[in-house]
Amino acid sequence: MKKDFILVVASLITWGIGEGAFMYFQPLYLEELGASPLVIGGILGGMGLAMTVVHIPAGYLADRIGCRQLMWAAWGMGIVTVGLMALSQTLVLFSIGVILYSTTVFVIAPLNSYATAARQDLTVEQALTTTTAGFFLGGIAGPLIGGLLAGHFGLRSIYFFAFFVFIISTLIIFFISPQPREEKRAHPAGDLLMNRAYTRYLPYVFLVYLALFLPQPLAPNYLQNQLGISLGTIGILGAVTNFGNVLISLAFGQLPAQAGLILGQVFVGTFAALLWKFSQLPILIAGYFLLGGFRATRSLLIAQVEKMVCPANLGLAYGILETATGLAMVAAPPLAGALYKARPDSIFSVSIMLISPILLFTLLRRKMLWKP
Repeated sequence: MKKDFILVVASLITWGIGEGAFMYFQPLYLEELGASPLVIGGILGGMGLAMTVVHIPAGYLADRIGCRQLMWAAWGMGIVTVGLMALSQTLVLFSIGVILYSTTVFVIAPLNSYATAARQDLTVEQALTTTTAGFFLGGIAGPLIGGLLAGHFGLRSIYFFAFFVFIISTLIIFFISPQPREEKRAHPAGDLLMNRAYTRYLPYVFLVYLALFLPQPLAPNYLQNQLGISLGTIGILGAVTNFGNVLISLAFGQLPAQAGLILGQVFVGTFAALLWKFSQLPILIAGYFLLGGFRATRSLLIAQVEKMVCPANLGLAYGILETATGLAMVAAPPLAGALYKARPDSIFSVSIMLISPILLFTLLRRKMLWKP
């Protein structure tokens, strides 16, 4: 693999340690600061909204000024915003930090474009599933460390830990080289809007992402409040998920896209069913391992874009696709909050109801939307 690709993966591993330390505990810390399930859902929905609006401009800029500068900016912004979360002691200020941190996802389109250009002899599917696996390889250690720190020093301490880890990750990413850019196109947005395969693909991505993400935002609250699971054990379950993310992502990178998407939806549906019907720790561990199918499915969905658009528009195309997933993230947390308030376990049953028809479509569609 190319040196720059290895540096990106190394930086993502380190970042995964830092983000993994706090991300699984975020709903619990919001609850500790006084947020109700509906408020938590609203804040997480606000994160999704903030994430939605940044992808298209970032993708456009990646095609025009290059990916490296945007990657550097995102890494630096991550340091500043997690520092704000660490220093915050009120719900309002912490929520501002959470939402500002969520905007760093503008890096995804430039990062995917950079990985696509730097992949050398890897396929796009292998490149993107490898970067995903790298991030979640670091994420195996993150929740374990976060759970230990939270248990001994309180939930706030995990944000200080993440702050220092993010500094190390940023130092690594500063060593990457720029990648060559394609020549400009006169009307890139218009080209994409006239691309029927691409525009038909976007609603499918939105529905898949909505169904698979719905059971996740308030699952930690369900584990703690309904099942009595400790913070340390929740951290272990988060590490198990990231272990699943690594193995399943690498495995899906070797499969045909349709097979990977079918398995990914089955895995997340099984996760929801296991948490809905069981409380025994070994079964929960199995469920959280299978949740790794969510990230692997996401990588496969993104990788198909390269087959539909010309290279000069790839960053913008990635950005528009990420906007579709962001819209799903806007819708899912408030819906999960309302379901949780009415009946906590309904976040899992409703998710299964949504996954079932989408899975059937993916299974029966002989000529998938993204195939040339």
